[in-house]
Amino acid sequence: MQEKLANLIKQILTGGDIPAEEYAVLINPQIDTYELLYGANLLREHYKGKKIDFCSIINARSGECSEDCVFCAQSAHHNAKINVYPLVSREEMERACLEAGNAGAQRLGIVTSGGTLDMDEIGVVAEAAESMREKGGIPVCASLGSLDREKLQRLKAAGIDRIHCNLETSERFFPKVCTTHSWQSKLETVNAAKEEGFEVCCGGIFGLGETWEDRLDLALTLKGLNVDSVPLNFLVRVPGTPLAEAAPLEPLEILRIIAIYRYVLPEKDVRVCG
Repeated sequence: MQEKLANLIKQILTGGDIPAEEYAVLINPQIDTYELLYGANLLREHYKGKKIDFCSIINARSGECSEDCVFCAQSAHHNAKINVYPLVSREEMERACLEAGNAGAQRLGIVTSGGTLDMDEIGVVAEAAESMREKGGIPVCASLGSLDREKLQRLKAAGIDRIHCNLETSERFFPKVCTTHSWQSKLETVNAAKEEGFEVCCGGIFGLGETWEDRLDLALTLKGLNVDSVPLNFLVRVPGTPLAEAAPLEPLEILRIIAIYRYVLPEKDVRVCG
């Protein structure tokens, strides 16, 4: 097994095409965790050096979400005690951008609860992005649920250059995560954003009961999509959600997940999130 891992590292460093089945070694339990981490660190230093960056978000609309994602406190289907409010003002978004930049973040994500925004709400986000760009603020990303071409084009015209839309998990496991929308609908938003010329931030969440095969399948899907940034979220158990009593991931399991994504996506920005 160690020889297979070493051969995979060599293939990744030389930059050739690697068949998907070659990555199966990454989830073999016989591979020592520290050997896996050592290889991931070699790849990180080769492709990314020792530089990291930070991004921040503003929760620009909170709660009353019609979707039933099992991990999410903002779902109206669950009973989590959270602050609920409509879309914040353009001025609040601008203030968040300024504060994030002053704190050292390189990007600000405008994030909203719910399946999507209407065109009037998209206009508020776009106006905020235009104003922040004129004032020299940090770049703005948008995480606004499902987006059609008209909405994407309005955001693009405002200077937003990156769209965030997580696939969450493998296509196989997704029906156990959410029943109110499909994995395919999220993929459509990702593909539409890429076709409209956006950078795409797309990843998943772990600790939902998914298997190692699901984790690797998602990584390979993201590789095939050639996304730019890959956020790896680890379940925060919130009272009132279906996963409030889920067993937490062990620290070394989390590190193995991060390592796998570095092997599969060596040149991409891998972001560790909540």
